[in-house]
Amino acid sequence: MSNFLLAPNPKDTRLTECVGGVDQDGKTVNKTVTVERPLTLFLNKQEIVTMMTIGDYPDYLAIGFLKNQNMLRKDDIITSVEFDENIDTVVVRTKRETDYEQKLKKKIRTSGCAIGTVFGDVIEKFEEIKLDDTAELRVSWLYQLSKTINSTPSLYSEAGAIHGCVLCEKSKALVYMEDVGRHNAVDKIAGYMFINNITPENKLFYTTGRLTSEMVIKTVQMEIPILISRSGFTAWGVSLARQANLTLVGRARGKRFLALAGEERIIFDKNIEG
Repeated sequence: MSNFLLAPNPKDTRLTECVGGVDQDGKTVNKTVTVERPLTLFLNKQEIVTMMTIGDYPDYLAIGFLKNQNMLRKDDIITSVEFDENIDTVVVRTKRETDYEQKLKKKIRTSGCAIGTVFGDVIEKFEEIKLDDTAELRVSWLYQLSKTINSTPSLYSEAGAIHGCVLCEKSKALVYMEDVGRHNAVDKIAGYMFINNITPENKLFYTTGRLTSEMVIKTVQMEIPILISRSGFTAWGVSLARQANLTLVGRARGKRFLALAGEERIIFDKNIEG
């Protein structure tokens, strides 16, 4: 899709494999399935986490994870990102010396697929983030984004068992990432934004997955004021969104949606056709 800065490549042979089986009638079938592989992340000399991922964009995933866990600061200078495919390891090196031994002892496993992780002080700093009160979401933008995203070729349509996240600006979809865990897809976009100096101003965030506490926390960490999903909500996700003044829109399918937080940002303009 030429209009995207970055979009899924469902034909990438590294991301899927063909598996034989039988269907409900006992007939032999061959099915394309999504590949998942471990990726161990180091920050300088310290091992941080091992993630299950489809393996594309390890640099964006590593940097986005560190950024969303407050292990990378806005002013940090990254001197190198080294990915070794043979041992499934990525090392992020920074000019600043880092030591997160104590931080790593305090972590929360989230409800994310492939087991997401949030380290304790992320939640503690959550209350300090102020989202843009002047941001807006036009209903016409929402309809256009849903149409664009749902019609974009993806690994989900090719093999399934995967989540997608999209960084948007008004009615335009900019960066579309997929992974076995929605938390990984979010982190890839956070990494892309960090490396390319993309600011959260006028941005919207779209996900195919549930609007859980983790999705809300990561979106707020990225300072994006609007989060949209075609799926549903969790109670804690809604509670955190209201606390952070995040606009939370779920069940966005066709021309239907439900907003449970930050609805004052929504502008009910004339609906587009189609």
